[in-house]
Amino acid sequence: MELSNIATEQRNERTLHIDKLDTLEMVKLINSEDKLVALAVEKVLPQVAEAIDAAAERLKVGGRLIYIGCGTSGRLGILDAVECPPTFSTDPSMVLGLIAGGNTAIFQAVEGAEDSFELGAKDLKDTNLSDRDLVVGIAASGRTPYVIGAMKYARSIGCKVVGLTCCPGSEIDELADIKIAPEPGPEVITGSTRLKSGTAEKMILNMISTGTMIRLGKVYGNLMVDVKASNEKLVSRCETIVERTTGVSRDEAVATLKKCDYRPKVAIVMIKKGVDAEEAQSMLAKSGGMIADALSE
Repeated sequence: MELSNIATEQRNERTLHIDKLDTLEMVKLINSEDKLVALAVEKVLPQVAEAIDAAAERLKVGGRLIYIGCGTSGRLGILDAVECPPTFSTDPSMVLGLIAGGNTAIFQAVEGAEDSFELGAKDLKDTNLSDRDLVVGIAASGRTPYVIGAMKYARSIGCKVVGLTCCPGSEIDELADIKIAPEPGPEVITGSTRLKSGTAEKMILNMISTGTMIRLGKVYGNLMVDVKASNEKLVSRCETIVERTTGVSRDEAVATLKKCDYRPKVAIVMIKKGVDAEEAQSMLAKSGGMIADALSE
């Protein structure tokens, strides 16, 4: 497909003279374009919800959520993946982000990596991909060979595949079992998909990971009850979560957390059900990690 025919490569008539504006007017114009992104994402929420349910279903049986992309799209997938362990205490292997060119490409462009169908397939093979995993191919243009190669390989072994692109009807969109294709419109700077397209992708990836973790019981109310107490800020957050959720004093929250290795979810059940850490953990295991279900026993 010719670049000139791709939606993300079209010129934006509203920003033709952005180089002539003073700085304040320039950023106001960028901001006005950014406002269109959330409206575009709103139109694909049913598909995002479908992806969340598919991911949760697979993670519950030991599968993984794997993002794969190039450049900005690949980096956004990695960003979303690496935030899951500290936020939700997931194993680092549960949500993975792959980028064309490997770790080097996180920090600088690796020329030609995105043009290889074979490399995309190889990188997925190297994760020991199975049909229990969910693969999310990310490419704003919808045409990147690396991502197409990865998606084709995933489908060949029975994986369910999500396509996240800003070009409906593109090859990546057509390859996907679940098609997520918001249309944020032409970029402020022609073809610079790190802008509106990248923002749309980040919003959707945030929804996919967050929604999946909610479905896995890692959120109670709107609190991240599986947060990992890996630094002073997160230790304090754990204490606040238990305090707010149970109504006990800070001292009691701290004392209970110390008895269960600072796991807020376990501490909440301990306090609300009047049980020790072992019994609370057993109750949570029986409820599939859902605090509400454990408390209703």
